[in-house]
Amino acid sequence: MAKYIIRYGAMRFLGVFSARAKDSYVRDDQVIVRTKRGLEVGEVLCEATDEAVQQLSDPTYGNIMRLMSDEDVKQTEHMSGDVQREIETVRRVIGEKQLPMQLVDVEHLFGGERVIIYYLAESRVDFRELVKSLASELQTRIEMRQIGVRDEAKLLADYGDCGKPVCCNTHLSEMPPVSMRMAKLQKATLDPTKISGRCGRLKCCLRYEYDTYEELQRELPPIGSDVVTGNGRARVLNHEILAGQLLVRMEDNRNIIIDASEVLTVLKRGSGNSGGSSRRGKKRDKKNAPEQGAPDQNAPDQGGDNNDSNQEATED
Repeated sequence: MAKYIIRYGAMRFLGVFSARAKDSYVRDDQVIVRTKRGLEVGEVLCEATDEAVQQLSDPTYGNIMRLMSDEDVKQTEHMSGDVQREIETVRRVIGEKQLPMQLVDVEHLFGGERVIIYYLAESRVDFRELVKSLASELQTRIEMRQIGVRDEAKLLADYGDCGKPVCCNTHLSEMPPVSMRMAKLQKATLDPTKISGRCGRLKCCLRYEYDTYEELQRELPPIGSDVVTGNGRARVLNHEILAGQLLVRMEDNRNIIIDASEVLTVLKRGSGNSGGSSRRGKKRDKKNAPEQGAPDQNAPDQGGDNNDSNQEATED
């Protein structure tokens, strides 16, 4: 029995799904799958080889029912209209009950087993009466899911500043932690408006090349090092990491750029901090201070943990 990795749901979950005995699929096939939530539309990514499955941190499991038929496509298009009406209904009922929550999106499963409501809130919300009212109006099971601002971007964002679709809505299955150190090492601008993504946090792409930058930086003499070059002694002032070059100050106080290969020996390794020794104390004092105006990627997402506020209810 063949198995495939399928992407499904508004939150783009990844799971390992078993096909029926003689069925086979290829990448990008649109299929109907059965998950623990019900019948859903999924997209085939690849075969579930041992190597591929090892790349998934917490995969779900289910079964592939069939390829999407023309009738399934029509039903999906019809459901899109239903979702718009459901969003209006949910927004109206939230307003009537004056609940301190912000509706983000509504997901209607293909099989109609449930409607999932994604929302933002500063704190826990007692939505029991809301669920009862919605279950009565929509005539289906209701699941409330509190999300954070990064998940909001995953649901709603389209394109990033680079002109490409946002990473969280395409290939990222997990949101990696990103820090200001990563931006500084890559000499990215520290303007919060330019290094923040659609979610308002530091862009996930700042992490993609960080390991490479660190590896290349380790091959260079640390900033502040005293070195010997073919033109005499010098002190390392800065790095051009990708170019493998150093900004150095020669004994005659000239600042020049040299290739790292021109360093004959390192007389004294520096601390890695830019600037002279008179500034190092100040830099140590400021080391743990927050960046002014910079978003804190490691702060908890608005709304807390996704799993803290799930609740289901059905019409009696």
